Amino acid sequence: MARTAGSEGTKTEAAIREAAVELIARHGFEGVSMRRLAEAVGVQAGTLYRYFPTKQALLASMMREHMRHLIDSWRRARPATDDPAALLSAFARFHVRYHMDRRDEVFINYMELRSLDPENAPEIVALRKEYEGELRAILAQGVAKGVFRTPDVPVTAMALIAMLTGVTTWRQAGGRLGPQAIADIYTRLTLDAVGARASVEA
Repeated sequence: MARTAGSEGTKTEAAIREAAVELIARHGFEGVSMRRLAEAVGVQAGTLYRYFPTKQALLASMMREHMRHLIDSWRRARPATDDPAALLSAFARFHVRYHMDRRDEVFINYMELRSLDPENAPEIVALRKEYEGELRAILAQGVAKGVFRTPDVPVTAMALIAMLTGVTTWRQAGGRLGPQAIADIYTRLTLDAVGARASVEA
């Protein structure tokens, strides 16, 4: 169904982004033309180029916005504590809840990294490493304090993020478990993975 964009520039840009997420998640970056996107938004194709000069610029903007919002949201949610187990618990719960209802955005951010050109890819990769760095720092702190047990912090960080992000591949709205219950389970699994749950529950 075509969308009718508002007359204000911000509304039009938001409509373009919304339609792009839906179409690219469904058909892939290469399978979506600017003309097709314009039809979905309900504007002339030329209108898109006022906001995004190329389809590549649109993709980079979408991925950049997703990662920056993710990082900023975590830093706002991060508890003011030096307890590694509490921080890891908060990170796991945040990551699952944040990603749970952003399936299309997450899919695009991971699967379409290959579609970025050499000018845009380094920035997105750097943002991903910045976010992963937040988890690495928590894990390193926990290992240093003897709270966590892990043979390799970088590998553990990558494994945990992959596990936590995996919720987007199977979770369905209205399923057997609600968002809170799912986040609880993933948080316990995360703490178990580094041998920390017992200390949290003690």
